[in-house]
Amino acid sequence: MPSMIKFVDRLRELPFYWLPVPVRLVLGLGGLVGIGTVLLLIPWVGAEEGLTLRDAFFTAASALTVTGLTTINPSVDMSFFGQLLLMALIQVGGLGYTVMAVLVFRLIGRKVSWHDRLALRDSIGLLSLDAVLELTQKAFLSIVGIEMLGAILLWVHWREMLGNGRAFFFACFHSISAFCNAGFDLFTGMQGYSGIPTDHWTLTIFAALIVIGGLGLPVITDLFQRWQQRASRRSLSLHTRLTLLCAFFLVLIGGVFLFIAETQPGGTLADVERRHALVVSFFQSISARTAGFNGIDRFEALTPPSQLLKLVLMFIGSAPVSMGGGITTGTFAVLMLALWSNARGRKQTTIMGRTIGQPTVRRASAILTISLVVMLISTWLLLISHPGTTLEQALFEVVSAFATCGQSLGLTNHLNTFGQVVIALVMIWGRLGALTVVSALAQFTPSGLVEYPEEQVYI
Repeated sequence: MPSMIKFVDRLRELPFYWLPVPVRLVLGLGGLVGIGTVLLLIPWVGAEEGLTLRDAFFTAASALTVTGLTTINPSVDMSFFGQLLLMALIQVGGLGYTVMAVLVFRLIGRKVSWHDRLALRDSIGLLSLDAVLELTQKAFLSIVGIEMLGAILLWVHWREMLGNGRAFFFACFHSISAFCNAGFDLFTGMQGYSGIPTDHWTLTIFAALIVIGGLGLPVITDLFQRWQQRASRRSLSLHTRLTLLCAFFLVLIGGVFLFIAETQPGGTLADVERRHALVVSFFQSISARTAGFNGIDRFEALTPPSQLLKLVLMFIGSAPVSMGGGITTGTFAVLMLALWSNARGRKQTTIMGRTIGQPTVRRASAILTISLVVMLISTWLLLISHPGTTLEQALFEVVSAFATCGQSLGLTNHLNTFGQVVIALVMIWGRLGALTVVSALAQFTPSGLVEYPEEQVYI
């Protein structure tokens, strides 16, 4: 313990410790990917032989950004130790390195500085510095409790199928993977399985974990506080209400449209019993936005309407400061509300008796623009470096990486080194968020002291 305290004190003396918050977030995730890569290079991580540097880097990036895209098969290519390590990386990636750092500081009895609180506040989207530590600890306990409950339910359901020991480990692994919206599974490659079990009970537990993990820490803490103060009739925040409404309608629309498209002749669910097809469709609608679990055996054979719908769902993604990526439901909701207000001739963007400030609308527009540019450039790079790849495959791969979703039309295993680096960078970008990365880069650009006159540009 004293050595850990001394290490933390020396850490705070390093120059990077006082870098601006966005820079620290970028460097923090990059450092975690580097550490994860080194850990995955340990010889006994692989089932028969160690992972290559390419596979270790890509797997570490995918796990720590809770994406799920992988060039290896964890159930076949990883030992039990490797699978444990992968589960730990997913958990760290889901919580975020700032949350983990603050928890470590608290465990060793160190005070969390104002600068650490500022980084934590910006990392998880809280507004006040006063309650940062208390809310973070409560959110952490809530996350662990939800994952434990999910693991217990899965273990009870799977123990007859897998045996007590294997069912326990599989339940823990998949509960963490589902709640963190990671998409890694240990069933693919096992004899008799082409993916996760698709019985209704398994899909229901997975869907519940994915949805809760995709709500975001601000929503979880807001709901927790509302439950604690239910006697005071404290109302939920506008952010929480918009997030819940947006998530509900995206799941509903996605499930209905997927059911219609895939139950047509030639669809992947055309020969499936209608009740089961409806359950799978809604599960895929939930999974498409960030989780990446496949409930369809022939996922690469999705019809074009379903591919387009999944691209839209992945692009929107989950809630801000959640386990997922995408432009976030917050950005999507703000842009739609701003468009509606502008169409009705209103000067302000209003909803539920509240006004959304213009700075928020501008940030949402910036996130949309930057995200589109990044995805277009990344798709072009994949197409130019992988002859024979179709536009649908490349675009789907990039959007899936950006949304930290993890679903693929079969391109991941055929990526060369350059393609793996491109997708890994897109995963990191998607996990951090467009404005965090751009803000970090902007820290090194000196602010101008000269202001120029305005002039009209027609749009």
